[in-house]
Amino acid sequence: MTTHTEADLRTGFAGEVILPRDSGYDEARALFNGMIDRRPAVIAQCANTDDVARALGFARERGLEVSVRGGGHGVAGKALVDGGLVVDLRMLHSVTVDPDARTARVGGGATMGELDRAAAEYSLATTGGRVSTTGVGGFVLGGGSGWLERKFGLACDNLVSVELVTADGRHVRASEEENPDLFWALHGGGGNFGVATSFTMRLHPLPAVSMALLLWPMEAGPEILTAYRDFVDSAPDDVGGGALYLTAPPEEFVPDDLVGRRVFAFLITYTGTGSKANAVIGPMTRLGHAGGMQAEIPYPDLQCMLDDPPGYRNHWSAEHLRSFPDDAVTRFCEMSADMVIPSPSQQVLFPMGGAVARGPEYPIPWRRDPWVVHPFGLWDDPADDARAVAWAHGLRDAMRPWSSGAVYLNFIGDEGTDRVREGLGEENLRMLAEVKRRYDPDNVFHHNQNIRPAA
Repeated sequence: MTTHTEADLRTGFAGEVILPRDSGYDEARALFNGMIDRRPAVIAQCANTDDVARALGFARERGLEVSVRGGGHGVAGKALVDGGLVVDLRMLHSVTVDPDARTARVGGGATMGELDRAAAEYSLATTGGRVSTTGVGGFVLGGGSGWLERKFGLACDNLVSVELVTADGRHVRASEEENPDLFWALHGGGGNFGVATSFTMRLHPLPAVSMALLLWPMEAGPEILTAYRDFVDSAPDDVGGGALYLTAPPEEFVPDDLVGRRVFAFLITYTGTGSKANAVIGPMTRLGHAGGMQAEIPYPDLQCMLDDPPGYRNHWSAEHLRSFPDDAVTRFCEMSADMVIPSPSQQVLFPMGGAVARGPEYPIPWRRDPWVVHPFGLWDDPADDARAVAWAHGLRDAMRPWSSGAVYLNFIGDEGTDRVREGLGEENLRMLAEVKRRYDPDNVFHHNQNIRPAA
């Protein structure tokens, strides 16, 4: 067999082939998580699906490990592989909206910000990640939890079809009518089955959203979090948001005496504006907050509010809760008071329920859980690595008495095969392994939350 050289890969390749000796190499391999420092042998920045198939063929002939990069936002850094080939999809970032059908065709390398802005031109939206820099591909294939999920369901619930290239170079389309077994697997099974080059997403009317981001001194946390929990438990599906401890930034809406201090905050979102939104959100804005802001804003602006610049060191984890009683509230708040958390890390609690809990039986065992705790570690200094990881795992472990045992895999890093099983469910994992065997029997796509093919 003739082994192709890098020059052969470049011949007829519409995108860019980047090697370690090339000037743009370090920029091309940079990820959102500054802890990740991997050196691929080849970065194939694909401009079309033929480029994807060609890159996979090259890797197969050279015996190279393969990783797939969409947004590059995943905390474990699985988008890069040392000494292997990266199928980089960032050139495939177009978004085409059909306002009559209320759908969007989204390139496999697009970010949520690109999808949000394109849909907003027609006053449409779909559930997206809680920051605009998240890649659509990994987000949707992993399930897709976001601000709008209680109203419109998870991102994968709004998936109409996927086009992907398999490990052997085949072009495959998956939908409810075509390859339904694969389509089912793509609702939570991640990038285990091929390189997703295009998604068609269902959109919903959403001219604007109402939001309130309110802050209190840290010691007010238990009282206000209890009120927030009770509010969400009886709130309509239009309500989303989250509660969190964070270091208050130097923003106009933050009082000077809170800047740089650990504070408790919550964000309430409402899929609408005007008197109806005010009637629902109003009681929570009268709890005596020390700082904050309220606004009616376009959904893409909400999506950008909590964006953090790339380059921070990151470690995330999660624990899904079957309930959130008073003892759990107390423990959650104690963990923020007891541990020194590197800034700008956030200790987050997201409510679920609504349309999420009523959604289809895809391989998402955490769908029915009403709450999820999400330690979101961000810091600058490598000397803080061990402390930050210990905090994230400590919070997760502290909430175990109320845990359902399930976990959203997009919220965690590489935590082992048991966590993958918890993220997908035992029976689902067995069925997913059968689908994996049909589409990727050699487990080429294993730089992810991996599903091994059935024997």
